[in-house]
Amino acid sequence: MKMVVMVRTDISMGKGKIAAQVAHAAVSLVLDCLTRSSWRDWLDLWLNEGQPKVVVKVSSLEDLLSRVDRARSQGLPTSIISDAGRTQVEPGTITCAGIGPGPDDLIDKITGDLKLL
Repeated sequence: MKMVVMVRTDISMGKGKIAAQVAHAAVSLVLDCLTRSSWRDWLDLWLNEGQPKVVVKVSSLEDLLSRVDRARSQGLPTSIISDAGRTQVEPGTITCAGIGPGPDDLIDKITGDLKLL
């Protein structure tokens, strides 16, 4: 079980901004899993396995959204993070997206080719 957060590299964000956006994605995914019984078992397994998270980079919004669509079609939890625009990016900018927690093999089919951030 794991969670993957994909961060866009085609927009300029500082390290702290990226960390905050990744945290938003992780929290959002967990909250979604708490409200959908079909994902609750995956969440419990992930929590018991130490909450593995992987942060990877995507080079465009189109690539990020395409991968989110593929994850959704596989029944995986997803979260798209749009920034409020108070600091480094314009309001509404999609900065990252998360997938999981879910089975490694399902998530790897979608994000396994991406490089670590």
